[in-house]
This record gives sequence, structure tokens and C-alpha cells, in this order.
Amino acid sequence: MFARRLAGPALAVCLALTSLLLGACAKDEPAAPAARAHAAPGVKPGSHEDWCEEHQVAESQCTRCSPDLVPAFKATGDWCPEHGVPESQCKLCNPGLVITRPPKGT
Repeated sequence: MFARRLAGPALAVCLALTSLLLGACAKDEPAAPAARAHAAPGVKPGSHEDWCEEHQVAESQCTRCSPDLVPAFKATGDWCPEHGVPESQCKLCNPGLVITRPPKGT
């Protein structure tokens, strides 16, 4: 019976402490500037600037951002129908595949 009388106040104290701790962790710091997710229009294909940050492939070859590119990949047999991306970009079928961004100045 003694434990039951303490359960209510103990729970209230735990909730109050949790609220204080979570409130202390939430700081209103300005967000870091977001990295450019997509290449700017008119960049040279294959250059460092030609990069889709969201999908980690060349922007000029990103079928998820530019679905109009899909027929060209399919026509050359470079298509993974299971995952809906070019086979040459499918990291699910090819777990060892590494697609690297070209170095700056290219």
C-alpha cells in the first residue's frame, strides 16, 4: 500500500524531470545552410558541379529527378526494373558499386 501511495508522485516527478531535460536540449540555433541538392542549370555534364546530392549520382544521369531520361537507359539495356533505376546506378543489386563525384575543376 505504501508503494501505491508513492507511485503517483514518483511518476509526476519523473515526467517533470524528463520535460526539463528535453527542454534544455532543444536549442534554437540557426540551421546550417543546406547543401545544394541539385546541379544548377547549364552545368557541364560529368563535371563536379553536375551532381545530384539527394541521389548521389550525376545530375545529368539522375532518372529519379529527370524521369525523361528513363527511355534512354532502357534502350541501352541499362535498367533495373526491380528497383526502378539504371542498373549502372543500382546499389541494391550491386552492393559494391561506388559512384563518386568528380573532383572540383572537372
